[in-house]
Amino acid sequence: MSEAPRVVIADDQALVRTGFRMILAADGIDVVAEAADGDEAVAAVARTRPDVVLMDIRMPGTDGLEATRRILGDPGGGPVPRILVLTTYDLDRYVYAALRAGASGFLLKDVTPEHLAAAVRLVREGDALLAPSITRRLVERFASPAADPATAPVHGDLAVLTPREREVLQALARGRSNAELAARFQLSEATVKTHVARILSKLRLRDRAQAVVVAYETGLVAPGSGAGPAER
Repeated sequence: MSEAPRVVIADDQALVRTGFRMILAADGIDVVAEAADGDEAVAAVARTRPDVVLMDIRMPGTDGLEATRRILGDPGGGPVPRILVLTTYDLDRYVYAALRAGASGFLLKDVTPEHLAAAVRLVREGDALLAPSITRRLVERFASPAADPATAPVHGDLAVLTPREREVLQALARGRSNAELAARFQLSEATVKTHVARILSKLRLRDRAQAVVVAYETGLVAPGSGAGPAER
């Protein structure tokens, strides 16, 4: 994609929104709307159809978690934006719940300008923003194996995967990058990307963030079973 990403910033602090807008504008990223709470965020997404939403989790009234669920659960017939959760804490039950609901990753609010712009472009291209060491700690702390399928937005039936796809998912959930997966299984990176794409398609997952959650909640990966180096 050559066009600049279109972004909605949702945060109850005007100073944060202004700062993020300036950072993104300086990098050629178009901020199409701002929102001070979850209701405004949902309305802004419906109105502007952005590529990415920077979503603060803790806002008064309708919080970012509920807004994330509403945006991803009812796209209104249009393209579904990618959601990056903003948080002050790296171990937050609400952040985990947002990942489980389909958010494509999360950023701490003290993110550097370079990382912020790169993160927006990364998730706009369809990837997930995962610092596997942090994501693994989040999942290990908050995941509930065999979560109630009636409330889980993810598909946990791993029987649809081939043995190799299960192995790839297991390694992916431990924080392995595509290059590390390729070396581990003696495959090309292109083949690894194909395996990952098939895993996401079969399990009806949005991206790698949800794949990590599924791997822990189904018991494919046990908490404390180890992880590889941080991916990004």
